[in-house]
Amino acid sequence: MPAMPEKRHEPPRHDGDEGSPLSERDHDLLEMSDSSLLTPLERAQIRFVRATLQPGMLDRTIRVMQRSVGQWWIRSVTSSLRHVHGLDRLPAWDPEGSVICVANHRSFFDLYITTAELVAQGLPHRILFPVRSNFFYDHPLGPFVNGVMSFFAMYLPIFRDRKRAALNLASLDETAALLRRGGFFVGLHPEGTRKKDDDPYTFLPGQSGVGRIIHKARCTVVPVFVNGLLNDFPKQVATGIARRGRPVHIVFGAPVDFGSLMQAPGSPKTYKRIAETCLEVIGELGQQERVIRAATTGPRA
Repeated sequence: MPAMPEKRHEPPRHDGDEGSPLSERDHDLLEMSDSSLLTPLERAQIRFVRATLQPGMLDRTIRVMQRSVGQWWIRSVTSSLRHVHGLDRLPAWDPEGSVICVANHRSFFDLYITTAELVAQGLPHRILFPVRSNFFYDHPLGPFVNGVMSFFAMYLPIFRDRKRAALNLASLDETAALLRRGGFFVGLHPEGTRKKDDDPYTFLPGQSGVGRIIHKARCTVVPVFVNGLLNDFPKQVATGIARRGRPVHIVFGAPVDFGSLMQAPGSPKTYKRIAETCLEVIGELGQQERVIRAATTGPRA
């Protein structure tokens, strides 16, 4: 599908790090941390990805690669297993606006396959996935893998080390600021981490960080339920190519209606309720998927 014409948006200026899209009320990841909280490698990677987000040739090139090569290989290796439902519920894409996609989290690849499908449906935005800092930001091979696998979609870093937990506020605020700027797509998991038991139709508690991003970003939120993916990347690719893997069902929903929550003052309680609302909607899509799976492949498939 031809790429939609891109309309560029100048980011709001910030008095701190050059290239940051933050407002004065937001936390800045590089300014919040002293030299002991971020390693030189982490700082360098954050500065580099920030630079790619600025309007220009590098940003345009990455957008093209994400929408072509990035989605092509994912759809190719899952084409025999992938079953997509609810495409008629998707909103019209606005290149000047931003979109958040909220998904359940069973596999490392839930948002990969979901976003590839949205790109095939004409999604024109720059793609970002906030990601655990482990490996992608603290390992020398992290930038290479991030570039090759996702064309630098793995941004911003989320820190699991409690000593660095305060940095996550800055990552959340920068994510929201990019969404407010317009022209971005961000994939989020309201659960925050993978649910590893055998029941795909129940979820871990919603995390307030996701609600914080949604509340501050004020953009369209598309829900999706995904079931059937593995957590073994080579095996997932091999079974898809061999056309003998478990069916993967993707069920999209209409944009989430948060009611009065978006007008409520920002607070941990409000953010938590927003994340819970996302999971309630995703849960409804999960029940639709359960019926579809049972009707097409049997309850054990």
